[in-house]
Amino acid sequence: MNLKEIKDMINLMNENGLSELEVEKEGLKVRIKKLPRGVGSDSPQSNNTSYQVEAPALPKTAEASLDQPPSAKTTLAIASPMVGTFYRAASPEAAPFVEVGQIVEVGQVVCIVEAMKLMNEIKSEVRGRIIECAVENAEPVEFGQTLFVVEPV
Repeated sequence: MNLKEIKDMINLMNENGLSELEVEKEGLKVRIKKLPRGVGSDSPQSNNTSYQVEAPALPKTAEASLDQPPSAKTTLAIASPMVGTFYRAASPEAAPFVEVGQIVEVGQVVCIVEAMKLMNEIKSEVRGRIIECAVENAEPVEFGQTLFVVEPV
């Protein structure tokens, strides 16, 4: 998250009369609070509004991955394009669309996300081998949440 995005969030708060805003993007959570006048400013008579921006520390797994050199092979994620319920197969009796270890092609259906009673086929945007299914069947998913981890081939 960069400075421009934080400024945009502050503008959004001001335009909508919000006193606090919390945003999570790509695993990074930022909370912005509007402080009462005089708190955090140089003088109590200041007319400037102060903001407090909190960004919690990265989880230990993320910190550890930052310390390690990048591996020769990178991985890619197939992410959910919407909020809904994740299904690995077209029906409870059917076989899953993909299994760990299977190679997927661009455009191949990998799962279904049900949103508002509509079954949306999710297609792979990458070619590679499925190395992890990051979500359990019939589990709710968020926009942008990783569904599968893929190793390009």
